Formats: sequence, structure tokens, C-alpha cells
Amino acid sequence: MPQDSMPPESSQTPPELVQDLNAMVEPVAWQWVMPHVQRDAVVVVNPNLDLVEVGAAIAADQVSLVQRWIGEALIAKPTADELSQWDQDKRKRFNALIVQPYVLVQAIHKTNTP
Repeated sequence: MPQDSMPPESSQTPPELVQDLNAMVEPVAWQWVMPHVQRDAVVVVNPNLDLVEVGAAIAADQVSLVQRWIGEALIAKPTADELSQWDQDKRKRFNALIVQPYVLVQAIHKTNTP
């Protein structure tokens, strides 16, 4: 099938891949993320995106979808400001998903529930 007539990329993600990646998401502390930042492997995922969906798109080589997210700044390398803020808050937590060679992270926001 020619590339132009391929179905939408989201339909190309095998359900088993999504299931496997879902099981791999772990909450982690900033200290765990730091070494991955130092080797330039961390990608920050916007909270409006599903972390597993992003991981599945990267794993399934869905280039146009990933490029769209990059273009819309929905996934990006951490900024100097973010790194500085995270360095100041040693209790900062993330949901992390390793999709070689990347470590995808999404900040866990504190809730004010009793």
C-alpha cells in the first residue's frame, strides 16, 4: 500500500503494545529522572496528552503524529526553567515511561483533596 493511502496512524498501534506500555508506566522521583536528563534522553509530555499514547506512537514509528506533537510543543526536551524548578523541588514526582532511547515523563500534579 503506498504511503499516501495508509490509514490514520493511530490505527497502526497494536493493542498489545499499548497494554505493554501501560504496564510500564511508573511514578518516579526527580532524582531518578536526573541521570536521564544528563544524557539528553528525557522528553516532557504535555499533561493534555496520554503518556502511553505518546510512547506507543514513538515505539510504532508514527513519525507524522510525533512531529505534529513536537510542532505544537506538546512533547519537548525539558527547558532550563523546568530543570531549575525541578531541581528546587526535590519532592517533584513524574509518571515515567521508557521507550528506548527516550524516557518520557509527565509531571504528577499535587491535588488538594482531603
